Amino acid sequence: MLKDRIREDMKDAMKKREEIRLRALKLLINAIKQFEVDQMKEASDENVYGIVAKEIKKRRESVEAYEKAGRKDLAEEERKEIEVLTQYLPKQMSEEEIRAEAMKVIDQLGARSSKDLGKVMRELMPRLKGRAEGKTVNRIVMELLNN
Repeated sequence: MLKDRIREDMKDAMKKREEIRLRALKLLINAIKQFEVDQMKEASDENVYGIVAKEIKKRRESVEAYEKAGRKDLAEEERKEIEVLTQYLPKQMSEEEIRAEAMKVIDQLGARSSKDLGKVMRELMPRLKGRAEGKTVNRIVMELLNN
């Protein structure tokens, strides 16, 4: 299981005294535990992918905030944590692959304009879960619907 691999990697980071990697993995383990408490079930690999994606999103938002505040040092630490966490996601889809998948959904739903964005995103995002960032998918869908 992915959760077990993360725990083993955390132990390895402790032994090697890799501070940033260790911090990122501890926070990830805590997020997984919180999910399991909230849901009252063990997290599957699919659940863990979603948690990892959420943790990466938080760090991207932090990078933006730190850069606006002029704290390049903290922004760089967040970027390093993003690199650590990215290893636990499935291979990310290219924009062409996202576009092809979005076209299928748009055709299936008969979506015609940006008013249909919500319908398309609701159908598309579960198919791409963990393999594409929501912001990118949203941008591509908007481009397709506005053409």
